[in-house]
Amino acid sequence: MLYPVILCGGSGTRLWPLSRDMYPKQFVDLGGGRTLFKDTVQRLTALKGAEEPLVVCNREHRFYVGASLLECGARGRAVLEPAPRNTAPAVALAAFAVREAAKGEDDDPLMLVLPADHRLQSPEAFAEGVEAASRLAEAGHIVTFGIAPSGPETGFGYIRQGEALGEGGYRVERFVEKPSEEKARAMLEAGGHSWNSGMFLFRASAYLDELRAFAPDIYACCERAWQGRREEDLFVYPDPKAFLASPSDSIDYAVMERTRRAAVRPLEAEWNDLGSWEAFYQVGEKDESGNVCQGDVVQENAHGCYLHGTHRLVAALNVSDLAIVETQDSVLVAPRSSIQDVKRIVGTLKASHRPECKLHPLVYRPWGSYECLVRGARFQVKRITVNPGAQLSLQMHYHRAEHWVVVSGTAEITNGDSVRLYTENQSTYIPLGTVHRLKNPGNIPLVIIEIQSGSYLGEDDILRLEDVYGRDGNKQTA
Repeated sequence: MLYPVILCGGSGTRLWPLSRDMYPKQFVDLGGGRTLFKDTVQRLTALKGAEEPLVVCNREHRFYVGASLLECGARGRAVLEPAPRNTAPAVALAAFAVREAAKGEDDDPLMLVLPADHRLQSPEAFAEGVEAASRLAEAGHIVTFGIAPSGPETGFGYIRQGEALGEGGYRVERFVEKPSEEKARAMLEAGGHSWNSGMFLFRASAYLDELRAFAPDIYACCERAWQGRREEDLFVYPDPKAFLASPSDSIDYAVMERTRRAAVRPLEAEWNDLGSWEAFYQVGEKDESGNVCQGDVVQENAHGCYLHGTHRLVAALNVSDLAIVETQDSVLVAPRSSIQDVKRIVGTLKASHRPECKLHPLVYRPWGSYECLVRGARFQVKRITVNPGAQLSLQMHYHRAEHWVVVSGTAEITNGDSVRLYTENQSTYIPLGTVHRLKNPGNIPLVIIEIQSGSYLGEDDILRLEDVYGRDGNKQTA
């Protein structure tokens, strides 16, 4: 049995301002509803005999995962980390989950571990590589997939191939950290090197045995976290205290660079981890001046630029080799040569407690989404979209009042003791401290404009009294 595992815990800081802590790059709409996470799920359809995917993600992202799986027609489950602890603990939780799911059918199933945020062309080559690697994994190897290098890339790690193992695979002789350009060119000239893709295939027991041998603290904490788990619909909640006690480490450092069972199976496929705006430039379609333009963009005498607009016109004049990325609340301008350093901006924003590093103006929730349109002193305006049949929690606020105006659809609004229907162009005022709820009883999306006013407008000013989605009573938004 083959169990695909999708690791979905990254925050994509190098893709700020489009990617945020609460809206990481794997869920960002790349156009037409397409996301990197959905691409990863759909890639699995090329595999023969694969089970439904298991996702490991931050619990704050669970509704993105649930909605995306539904849109892809998948029936997978999600293991929810209370906080990130890197890939070694994440894969350990997945291994315990896979063994539990396969109990009675396969005592030691295969796990295919995939990051949620990679671009991989040629699903046929991917499926062929997985099939060949499965035979290596069945023989006891812990297989990582290497990508045939197309150039002296300095942003990826490398794998040096050792003796041939059959099935197109090799023993891993050693892992090489991200090299200088000179060293990368030397490895390409020498041959026998692959880019380290971060994709793996192995038996659950093989990984857990090696983790217990080389990182016993991680193994013990994750085992306790799994034993103390709580399950709710498609979500699995490991014991938070046990999991948070685990050291944070990557699967490469904790296991792959120490085990003697490591093997690499090269893939002949176009691949990119899309970890920076430079990566998006490299894979993007370029105009005659070498520019990659996304959204509403006008350029005059611009050369070699990545120009990305989401809400407004982006105009570039007499510039070269820049990355310009615009969102509703932020604009990034940087030379492409230093775009890897965007995470330093994110660090500055975090140190200053700026919301732009954490929250995206468009936020998805289990009932729909909301988007901040205008924010000022003591007021905020949002557009709220509620899916057909969905409803927000029954709630109240301590520091703000709200005015709701129906733009389209039908709203069933609880406002204190009153429950009534509102239609297009009708509105209601909800005083501070009043219990209220918004529901869409119709068959089309409900869109309202919400005007908030008060001394504090943070998303943590909420007391939930009832919630059909099982969320905590005073965390996050409606």
